[in-house]
Parts: sequence; C-alpha cells; structure tokens
Amino acid sequence: MRVKLFAILLIVTSAFAVAAQAPAPDVAGNWLTTLEVGGTKLRLALKIKKSGDSYAAGLDSVDQGVNDLPIDSIVLKGNELSFSAANLGINYVGTLNAAGDEITGTFKQRTIAMPLVFKRIAELPKFNRPQEPKQPYPYTQEEVSYRNQKDNIKIAGTLTLPRGSGPYPVVLLITGSGSQDRNETIAGHHPFLVLADYLTRNGIAVLRVDDRGVGGTDLGSLSATSENFAEDVLAGVNFLKQRKEIDPKMIGLIGHSEGGMIAPMVAARSNDVSFIVLLAGPGQRGEDIIYAQTELLLKAQGTHVDTSRHTLALSKRINSIVKAETDEKRVEQRIDEEIAAYNRTLPDLQKQLFEPAAGSVKAFMPMYRTAWFRYFVMFDPQPVLKNVKVPVLALNGELDLQVPAKENLDLIGAGLKAGGNDDVTLKLFPKLNHLFQTAQTGLPTEYAQIDETMSPDVLKTVSDWILQRRTVQK
Repeated sequence: MRVKLFAILLIVTSAFAVAAQAPAPDVAGNWLTTLEVGGTKLRLALKIKKSGDSYAAGLDSVDQGVNDLPIDSIVLKGNELSFSAANLGINYVGTLNAAGDEITGTFKQRTIAMPLVFKRIAELPKFNRPQEPKQPYPYTQEEVSYRNQKDNIKIAGTLTLPRGSGPYPVVLLITGSGSQDRNETIAGHHPFLVLADYLTRNGIAVLRVDDRGVGGTDLGSLSATSENFAEDVLAGVNFLKQRKEIDPKMIGLIGHSEGGMIAPMVAARSNDVSFIVLLAGPGQRGEDIIYAQTELLLKAQGTHVDTSRHTLALSKRINSIVKAETDEKRVEQRIDEEIAAYNRTLPDLQKQLFEPAAGSVKAFMPMYRTAWFRYFVMFDPQPVLKNVKVPVLALNGELDLQVPAKENLDLIGAGLKAGGNDDVTLKLFPKLNHLFQTAQTGLPTEYAQIDETMSPDVLKTVSDWILQRRTVQK
C-alpha cells in the first residue's frame, strides 16, 4: 500500500505565514477490509508493525480463520503504502487519508483487481466459541510422544483420561487434509479439542496428535502420502496398547475428511483396532470427490456458468497429468502448457471468463506437484472398505460441499457390505456442513462466522455409539 502525507499546515501570524511540516504518517496498527468476490464476503485484517524506519506486516483472512499470512514486502513512501505477498499472488497499492484512518487503493490477486479500502481498527475481530472447554477439566490431561519407527517420525500429542477406575475405551483422532495441529484448528475453531473434551467427560479416553511438521511432531519426508500417515496412526495404536489405563480391546479411530480415508486403511491392517468412526469420510475415488467438490463449491459461490465449465474442464486435464507424471517439475511444466493450450482454443469473449480458472490452478500448483495429491487423486476407498471387519459409524452433513454427503455415505455402506460387514451405522444430519456445524450454505467461508464448533447431536451420537460398542464388547 501507499499512504498519503499530511498536508503542510499554514499558520498565519499578523506579519507573515509560517509553514509547519506535519509529522510523517504512521501506519502501524491493525486495519480491516472486506473482500467481495462472486457474492462471497471475506474480511481481511492487515497487521502492521514498525521497526525503526521500516515496516513489517501479516495478513489474516478473518472469516477463513487463517492468521499471519506472510507479507513479503511493505513499503511506505510519502503518503502511499504498498505491500505484496508473492505466495498468494497479492499486491496492493493505496493512499492514506488526511485523518490517518483509511487507506484507499487497488487490491490485486493474480488476474483479479478491485478497489479496496482498509480502515484502522483498535482491536482485531474476536470470535465467540461457546463450546470451547475451559480449565480446570474434570479429567486428566497428559502431554505424550511416541515414534513411527518405520518412518523415524516423532509424534506429539495430548492424551485425555477420565478420572476414576479404568481401563477405558479410547479413540485416536485423525485430522483432515493439510497440516493440522492436534485440535484440528480451522476457521478459529478447535473441533478436536471440543470432541475430545466431550468424549472424555463421558468416560472415553482420547489421543489427539499434531500432524507432521506441526507443533511437536517431526516433519519427515516431503514425499509423504496418506500411506505414511496411516503408519503414524498405527504407531499411535501401538502406543495406546502399552498404556495400563487403556482397554486394549476397545481401541478405536475417529477420522475426519481425509482422516476418514485413513481410518479404514488402518483398521483393515491392524487387529488392534476395535471400531472406527468416519466423520465426512470418502466413499468415492479421490478424483471423483475433486470433481464433485468443485461443482458444488462453484455453484454455491454463484460463479459464472462458463467459468465453472472451464474450471471443471481444466481440473480433469490436470488430474490426467498428475496421474501420468511422477516428476514434480514435469507436472508443473505440463500443467502450464495445458493452461496455455486450453486458452488458445477459446474465443476472445471466453478468455476473460477463463482467467479465474487459470488463476485458481496456479494458486494450487504447489499442491498439484506433491506425491500426496497424486496418491489422493488415484485412491479408491472401495477395496479398503471391503477389508474392514470392525464396527463402523459413518456420519455426514447434508450441506457438506467438500465431501458430498449422500453419495459418499451410500458408497461407504456399499463397500462395507460387499466385504460382509453388517455392523455399520450410516447417518445423514440435516443442515450440517463439512465441519458438522449448523450452517446456512455449507461454504467454507461460513465456517468462521458460525459460533458453533460441532453440533451437539453429532457429539452425542458419537459418544453413545462408542459406549454402546463397549457394552456389546463386554
């Protein structure tokens, strides 16, 4: 951004005029704006700190619950301020008003440009999270660590144990895709903290852990896939088996999203897993989930029909490349070539509608190159589900736009049934989104705006089902 210097103040005396230079403007502090694209509103908070004569800054996407996005460069020159975030493709140039409380300028992100006004605020927006547990807890909490010996990874987490006589049933929580902490922090919510608190209060021990490269868990190989993450979970199961407080015949897994893909993988391999709970887990092939997710999200966002068509067409071409190529540089090269080739086939009027699709592809290029993404695109849950013989509870919300609820619940049920598993409970919850919040649209941009972290009905359903399994086991 750029900021405007205060005008020279003319002080008129009886004999002559004296020009007094106003102090240089100071833009240090917090600034807030609202970005509106395709009917979706997102608040952005710009946090500026001053050190000597220079500035540093970070950017929060408030309504996505993403904080401290790095600003590479922020420069104050006169009354103008500019900043850029290369990884996000963001540039902004603006002018500070005379009062020093508004910056008016142009925001650019890759192919999109729009006017944007930042307003100075005293405090950053705060969220109301009424389900967040408060200490002291009526149970024991212990910081633990163990190793995945196969990949030589140290895994760190928190084990919560009910008070009273054990041994207790236990669940290991498995996060969704991306680098998540042990609380599965997203959009200002801590779903796994809320879930662990509820279950432990009801007599079920819970182990929740940091993903690789987060918190106290080692990063490990950058080529890790869901197969490696399954080994992390197996190491956790082995750790729980050694704990005297844990009932070794009642070790279960709860996986959310990608975690709902990993839990069956582990259950099919380990005789130590007694049951699994799938929260928005996949029954579709990874490639099919991507297409379904893309269509649902674009439609819910009100994206132009032609832009949606281009985005889906490009997605299919990209996945074909990802499945065919194992070299990361070659993947990126071929995708760039595909974007250019596709663009050349379009008439001039369509090229403009193609730009957002191309920009989205470039934003996700670091993901497309990874071994993890290639594994996910090619993964089919059905053969795995056929080998799961333990009791399964699979839940989803009808407003889930990331893992379409009915299609995936039906396929989970079909896969388990094909393998002869008849202890299966499937449940679709009305008005719940991918995080199992009571929602209006299901869009991810809504997650942070909802006070509820996880539906009480879902919490109770999971807890009651696990305790029922314990009764059956006894």
